[in-house]
Amino acid sequence: MFLSFFLLQQSQGPSNPIALFAPYVLIAVVFYFLLFMPMQRQKKRQQQMISALKAGDTVLTSGGIMGTVTAVDGDTIVLRVKPDNLKLQFARSAVSTVVNPEGSK
Repeated sequence: MFLSFFLLQQSQGPSNPIALFAPYVLIAVVFYFLLFMPMQRQKKRQQQMISALKAGDTVLTSGGIMGTVTAVDGDTIVLRVKPDNLKLQFARSAVSTVVNPEGSK
């Protein structure tokens, strides 16, 4: 039974070229909405968070260093790291999260 169905499918020619590409288009649309749109939103939120950095914010860098922002100068920030109050200079893009933004305690 399966073999006869397979042979019938082989004997028929492609009916519509658009119908052949429809599954591929559908897969591309699903990938766009499930993968690319959330990544773009996350990237936009990250850029907004980086541009809103100010002195006094406690941040976590991508390298795992947690500190308090003491100065913001263009594309660089200066963090004060405890316990020795060591000051380190980082690129703004090295900040991965703001640990305690003002207003949420």
